[in-house]
Amino acid sequence: MAKPRIVILGAGLGGTIAAFEVKLAVGDRAEVSVVSQGDTFHFVPSNPWVAVHWRKRDAIEVKLPPVFKKRGIGFSGVGAKRLSPAENRVELNDGAMVEYDYLVIATGPELAFDEIPGLGPHGGFTQSVCHVDHAETAAAAFDRFVENPGPIVIGAVQGASCFGPAYEFAMILDTELKRRKIRDRVPMTYVTPEPYIGHLGLDGVGDTKGLLESEMRDRHIKWITNAKVASVEAGMMHVEEIAEDGAVKATHDLPFAYSMMLPAFRGVAAVRGIEGLTNPRGFVIVDKNQRNPTFPNVFGLGVCVAIAPTGKTPVPVGVPKTGFMIESMVTAIAHNLGQIIDGKPATHEATWNAFCLADFGDGGVAFIAQPQIPPRNVNWSASGGWVHLAKVAFEKYFIGKVKSGVSEPFYEKFALDVMGLRKLKG
Repeated sequence: MAKPRIVILGAGLGGTIAAFEVKLAVGDRAEVSVVSQGDTFHFVPSNPWVAVHWRKRDAIEVKLPPVFKKRGIGFSGVGAKRLSPAENRVELNDGAMVEYDYLVIATGPELAFDEIPGLGPHGGFTQSVCHVDHAETAAAAFDRFVENPGPIVIGAVQGASCFGPAYEFAMILDTELKRRKIRDRVPMTYVTPEPYIGHLGLDGVGDTKGLLESEMRDRHIKWITNAKVASVEAGMMHVEEIAEDGAVKATHDLPFAYSMMLPAFRGVAAVRGIEGLTNPRGFVIVDKNQRNPTFPNVFGLGVCVAIAPTGKTPVPVGVPKTGFMIESMVTAIAHNLGQIIDGKPATHEATWNAFCLADFGDGGVAFIAQPQIPPRNVNWSASGGWVHLAKVAFEKYFIGKVKSGVSEPFYEKFALDVMGLRKLKG
């Protein structure tokens, strides 16, 4: 009798650790394989460092084929063209078909730069740190910028759901410009759809509002909240500030010599528009066990999963899917597939907790939310120079985990260690 075939679509932060955990859960009772766009894992949280040359690209990359081979996991780097869930198959970009019995979608998002005229690094006028390719482009643009400094605009556009890297990059730029002794020549503005600084798509965690506002005041970074970016042209960003009733409260024409704006996300083309599988934005619909209700042999995890906003805001603000939350989805799916392979019902649910280290180069903010969506049992945030050290340690730990194919969950332990480190450092 043929073994069940489990295919994992995507090999980013979620898909890679899912491959390890699923393989551990099912052992030799099922075949596990991964389909990815390319053969390299990138540690995305380090991209802001790449964009100012604090990291080289090869320091945050891992070649996946030998790692997966060592663990008995199949791999294709061709990429998926289109999913056919009714037929239990995936068409690859080279025309080949991959059949599956169970599918785990962990593709991450498509970056919707095209939704705003002039946005993005390809044909637009703003930079991005969403992908290591973008971070390298941003680094080259920064090199040009420091030769002729001017205003900087950093932030995220309407519909964005990942705000941590925008705050990080604003502060990292501030730190780097001070080191270069040119900060006094660079006015900085932070633009965000969040209703207040530190909202983060989570209605704040602990005192992130106070902590981040204080950081911005100390660093002389002005901000515009409830912001909708209308368009971008060379050296100029047109922003509408929206009132509580949805009307335009004010308009801002922001000149810039350098800008990094995080885009809104949507589901990737391979899954977008499949009735019953995805919502109108192309995000995968899942139940409490991470299964799609229409196609119960399909699971979803990570940024590609549909999650409702925490509440109504004047400008659309999405919910982030942080690493801790993603890992809990991975663990639930791995255990559920193990149960299903054994002929048992799937019973495991993700905890959906959040843990974030936002590095500012010379300091930072950390927060832990359990669960991620309020109300919470743990609602903790803190700041200090120790956050930078913690994120460096986290980067080394996670990349080492991928290189070795380690499969055990570790976010919760690391989060507790960080809280302990905070106490030790006072």
